[in-house]
Amino acid sequence: MAIEAPISKFAKTNIKIYIAACLAAAVIFAYDGYLSKYKWSGRYSFYQEHVLDNDGIPNAAMNFNTKSPPVFLGAAILFTVYLFVIKKKKLIADENELIFSNNKKIAYDSIQKINKTYFDKKGYFVITYKNESGKQVQRKISDRKYDNLAPILDHLVAKIS
Repeated sequence: MAIEAPISKFAKTNIKIYIAACLAAAVIFAYDGYLSKYKWSGRYSFYQEHVLDNDGIPNAAMNFNTKSPPVFLGAAILFTVYLFVIKKKKLIADENELIFSNNKKIAYDSIQKINKTYFDKKGYFVITYKNESGKQVQRKISDRKYDNLAPILDHLVAKIS
């Protein structure tokens, strides 16, 4: 029986906040950079201060406001793509190994210890295992990244004991 821990709601919500912040910044800076030159915009004083009072040459603030919106839109698109990529990721504890992705798997027989001291208070546990090259590695698994970690931890402890 495999136990799954999907990407946490916390992580997905944070990415959605980043997307909203990038979109808001793009709109605000685009408004100041492109629409402030019209008297009806309500920000004509900004245009006057940063362009007209500067002999018609835009200063650094105006240049930033005209050049940054595409960057913020690009960042919002990248965050959106990242959100769709990680939406389907899961941590799976099956009968023989802990599976993070197709490439990253930790066999239960390579796990040396599990430190669950902070699991109840801070929401994470640390597993110590030997990787393929025989080197001892620690991996922190947090509830900020995955939901449903308690059954995974119980399953790991049962398999290691």
